[in-house]
Amino acid sequence: MFTKKTYQQRRVKLSRQVKSGLLLFLSNGESPMNYPANTYHYRQDSSFLYFFGLNFPGLAAVIDIEEGRQTVFGNDIDMEDIIWMGPQPSLKSRCAKVGISDTRPLPELAGVLQAAVRQGRRIHFLPPYRSDNALWLERLLGIRAAAIKDYASAEFARAVIAQRSLKSPEEVREIETALAVSAVMYREAMAMAQPGIYEREVAGFMEGIALTGGGQLAFPAIVTVHGETLHNHFHGNRLQEGDLLLIDSGAETEGGYASDITRTIPVGGRFDPMQRAVYETVLDMQLTAIAMIRPGTSYRSVHLKASEVLVEHLKHIGLMKGNAADAVAAGAHALFFPHGLGHMMGLDVHDMEDLGETWVGYDDKFKRSQQFGLAYLRMAKKLEPGQVLTVEPGIYFIPALIDQWRSEKKHAAFIHYDKVEKFRAFGGIRIEDDVLVTPKGCRVLGPAIPKAAAEVEAAVRSPLAGDL
Repeated sequence: MFTKKTYQQRRVKLSRQVKSGLLLFLSNGESPMNYPANTYHYRQDSSFLYFFGLNFPGLAAVIDIEEGRQTVFGNDIDMEDIIWMGPQPSLKSRCAKVGISDTRPLPELAGVLQAAVRQGRRIHFLPPYRSDNALWLERLLGIRAAAIKDYASAEFARAVIAQRSLKSPEEVREIETALAVSAVMYREAMAMAQPGIYEREVAGFMEGIALTGGGQLAFPAIVTVHGETLHNHFHGNRLQEGDLLLIDSGAETEGGYASDITRTIPVGGRFDPMQRAVYETVLDMQLTAIAMIRPGTSYRSVHLKASEVLVEHLKHIGLMKGNAADAVAAGAHALFFPHGLGHMMGLDVHDMEDLGETWVGYDDKFKRSQQFGLAYLRMAKKLEPGQVLTVEPGIYFIPALIDQWRSEKKHAAFIHYDKVEKFRAFGGIRIEDDVLVTPKGCRVLGPAIPKAAAEVEAAVRSPLAGDL
């Protein structure tokens, strides 16, 4: 939790951006795993956390812009709650810590909103990403849950995105706290990458470190020897000498801020010549991209330059041919790099994408491409100081995609399909870091995590550190 002043300033700034009406915030509720009393670990809605700092369920908040009133609605606990949860601070005392003096019982929320509707006042709400909140809005506003997103306030969402996109120094410190935990997670994971170990053992050890660090995982970890499947959450494979273990994971601080790191690790500690050549290609893509990051540069241009680096390297390996810029313009590189270079991050690992990915990463000048691969670019617009984003290029050999493109003779002018066949069982390599855009350039956040090929090999051969 930040200072009371921080939350007050955020709410004042938001009110000035939207200008009129009521801003309605709904907290997340508990989410049952298999019956109501057995719930997943609680995670508050990130916008609610950003503007109100209250990390518990059963709340709503309203900012009345014209009247200058900020109200949190919620119920204090009763004896039954105390029996199961123990004594809890009062709602009023919790709200006082974030600069809110007006608290009311949750049942009063409906009356406040109904009165505003009768007066013809606009009630702004953000697009819900949970079905229970869509149903709650249906009860409060009389809008069918199935249509509720059509009535969400674009003005409100854009104002939230504009504010949350630029991280304050205290937010950057939170992200680096998460990255410090990630650094330990990866140091231990690299040392564990030995033949005979199961993916689940590595995944479990890393999650334990995240919990030991005072938070949790920022998202379900990807720990896989089949890195060609971009979001592979199966952890049942046993590692073998020569496998490539791709790990995409992150820690989340107690305050909700995330890290997001990917490393690709040679099981046993040695890249073979083919693996090393592809690994060095991905590393060059990433380092080239990071060197380009500065205010005023569009992230789409960074993505396209990284893609040209891919083509030049794969020409030397023998997998591609022709002019690199032409190949990228045609989209031929997407056989090997079918996703975007990165995304914003902060309180969410894909920051604010619940509010609308296009609103976060695009604007009036930068429209989403329909080209395969480039269409998945989450961040395209010009960079600004204070943004934190991931830089995560990769190269993947996806047999089904190779077969489809080859049967269609797609981009045959740029791809040596006969030579690509030799890489069918290769898997995938991705390298990812979290980068802050600074006034004159950028800074890679957090402690250094082994990334050069020789450093990664050495880390695999090092003993387990065993401490945080």
